[in-house]
Amino acid sequence: MEFLENLFQSLQSLLSSYIDLDYSLWLYRFLTPLIVTFLLPLVFVALIYISFLVLFIYKLHRQVIMRAVQTDRNFWRVGRKIVAAIWDAHARIYHGYEVIGLENIPQEGPALIVYYHGAIPIDMYYLNSRMLLQRERLIYTIGDRFLFKLPGWGTISEAFHVSPGTVQSCVSILKDGNLLAISPGGVYEAQFGDHYYELLWRNRVGFAKVALEAKAPIIPCFTQNLREGFRQVGIFRTFFMRLYNKVRIPVYPIYGGFPVKFRTYLGEPIPYDENLTPQDLQIKVATAIEELINKHQRLPGSILLALLDRLPSFRRRLKKKEE
Repeated sequence: MEFLENLFQSLQSLLSSYIDLDYSLWLYRFLTPLIVTFLLPLVFVALIYISFLVLFIYKLHRQVIMRAVQTDRNFWRVGRKIVAAIWDAHARIYHGYEVIGLENIPQEGPALIVYYHGAIPIDMYYLNSRMLLQRERLIYTIGDRFLFKLPGWGTISEAFHVSPGTVQSCVSILKDGNLLAISPGGVYEAQFGDHYYELLWRNRVGFAKVALEAKAPIIPCFTQNLREGFRQVGIFRTFFMRLYNKVRIPVYPIYGGFPVKFRTYLGEPIPYDENLTPQDLQIKVATAIEELINKHQRLPGSILLALLDRLPSFRRRLKKKEE
C-alpha cells in the first residue's frame, strides 16, 4: 500500500509540473454544461434510430409477429403502434406533452395540417404518435428530400408514409381520405427561424394549391416553446444561410434538447372555399398560425421560463396574471 501511495504522489507531482490542475478542473466544470447542450439533441437522433431498429426487426420477422396477432391485413399497423408508444412515452415524461384542440381533427375524412417548423420537428412525431394511440389515425407527412438519403430513413418513411411530396401526390393522399401534414417553411424555417417565431414561408403556396384541388379543410398547428427545446447557435447566421442556399441541406448547428413544456395547439379548421386563390388561402392560413403564436407563445421565447412551465404552480400563477 505504501508503494502505491508513493507512486500516486509521484504521478501527481509529475502532472502538476506540466498541467495546472486547478485550471483544468475549472475548465472541465465550465465546459461541461456547454458540451451537454450540444449532446442532448443526440437523444432525439437515438430515438429515431431506435424507431428504425424496432421497425426493421418487425419487418424482418413480420410473419411470425403477424401470426401472433392473428392478422395480416396491414403488417405495419402493429409496428407503428409500438414506435408510437415509445415516442408518446418520451413526450409525456421529457416534455409533459399536451395536445389542445385534438377535436378539430376530423374522426374520418381528409384534412391538411399546416404547422410551424421548429429547429427539429419533434412535435410532429409526438402529435402523430398521440393520434395513432388515441384516435387510430395516421398523419401522412411531407419530408425534405435530404432525409431519404439518411441510413434507416427508408424503413421509417415506409411505415409512417413520409414522402418528399408533389402537388399531385399530396392531392391523392387527401382524396383517399387521409390526414396530411405540411410545413410551408420547411428546412429553411427550421434552420433560420428563432425565438421570435416568425413564419419564413418565402411566398410558398404549394400547400394551398393542394388544399384547394383536394377540397380539404386546413388545420393550423403550432407547438408552444418549440424553439426553446432546440435552437440554432446565434452566430455566423449569414455564413450558414449562404451555405444552405448552395447545398440545400441543414448546416446550421443545433443545440438544446432541454426538457421544456410542449403544448401543440390545433386551431379551428379553415374550410374549403372555391372563391379563394392559393395566395389568398396562404395569407389566411399564415394569419391563423400567427394568431396561435401570439396567443399561446411568450415572445421572445425564454428557455428558463419554458422550463418553469413544467411546474403546475408556475402555470397557475401565470394564468392569474393574464386574467
